Amino acid sequence: MSGAQDNYSVYPDEQGNIKNFQIAYEQYRHRICKYFALKINPIVADDLTQQVFLKAIENIHTFKENASLFTWIFKIAQNTVKNEFRSLSRKKEIPYDFVEYESQSISLDFAKNVEIRIDIGAALKKLTELDQQIITLRFFVDCTLLEISKIVGMRESAVKNRLYRSLEKLRRELKEWGDITIMSIQDMISIVNKSETNDMAARLKKVHQDLFHELKDKVETISLKYKHQPSRKIIIEIYPDLPTFHQAVGEENAPNWFMGTFEENDLKIVSPLNPGPEHTYQSILKSTVHLFTMWLITDINPLAPKWIRQGIGGYESKGMSEEFIRSSTLDIIDTLVIPSFQELNNDTWDFETMKGFQFSYLIVEFVIDKYGLDALNKVIRNPNDFNGIFQRSEPELYDQWVEYVKNKRQQP
Repeated sequence: MSGAQDNYSVYPDEQGNIKNFQIAYEQYRHRICKYFALKINPIVADDLTQQVFLKAIENIHTFKENASLFTWIFKIAQNTVKNEFRSLSRKKEIPYDFVEYESQSISLDFAKNVEIRIDIGAALKKLTELDQQIITLRFFVDCTLLEISKIVGMRESAVKNRLYRSLEKLRRELKEWGDITIMSIQDMISIVNKSETNDMAARLKKVHQDLFHELKDKVETISLKYKHQPSRKIIIEIYPDLPTFHQAVGEENAPNWFMGTFEENDLKIVSPLNPGPEHTYQSILKSTVHLFTMWLITDINPLAPKWIRQGIGGYESKGMSEEFIRSSTLDIIDTLVIPSFQELNNDTWDFETMKGFQFSYLIVEFVIDKYGLDALNKVIRNPNDFNGIFQRSEPELYDQWVEYVKNKRQQP
């Protein structure tokens, strides 16, 4: 969190403007906007933020030089919220107030480069209104303790004590998560829980614990194996069912086996509690390892072909058994219509039809068996350098791989 302090003098000039006001705007705009997004509605947050700074310029003559510029501007924002609430009340509309959010989330930092966001909406509602406000200001608006004390009208030491007690209460509410660290409260919902039953809450906690254990050791191991520390922290978002997940990623007509994807540093998966007809609870957990590995390979080389990303993902997650790979590719191998490397770069749903997951796995297995992990690391980074890495052209390497697959097929 920034907790930026006012470290320069601000005063009105002859035209009633603020010297360096543009700097103040850039410094505080995002924090004020986040406050409006929480209290009113994310859609109108930008417009209301502009209004606040216009009011600040218009009323700069009331600003006392020995005061904090941020808290002065923030009080204008608070008054704007009150006015908006009155307006919404007259229109009989419901604002997006902090305590009315269906979910809020915090980050659980269980590995160096991965976090899982969990819903703490229910826990927050058990705090007093003042404690909720202090947590909102501290973690959502990035206020310092001194700034909070001026906003709520309390001594800084009292704010610190209330914040400490509130966080302790949250930790007690979340104690089932085990040895975790509350890193920061996020402003986006990552886990959607529309059920109010205690049974569902317990089941969702188990999902997170199981993901924790599935990923905890593998993340560091895979990163070391492929000689790459992720450039960004990974965020895992869990959707309640397949239709919701498919809609969220813009693939409403996707097949039922499509349960996860990644966009930038977000891994998006369907909940293991509702995996759909073609997956199980355990297969979703393993698929999360698959997705992380694919993301890591993409982070190494965004131009890595699909067969490299999918093949290494499947190889590391062990989501497909040897018997499944063998039985599902049997007919294709027997008829010698094994897809080429180029065909396995297919980014349509046909990839599954041609058994792309299985054959990509077999390519990676072949490279490791015949050439070693170092060669695989090289091909990730230079996927077109077949001669330099394997001393073979692409067609020659393909032929060698086909022979490998045929021989493997004949093994008992």
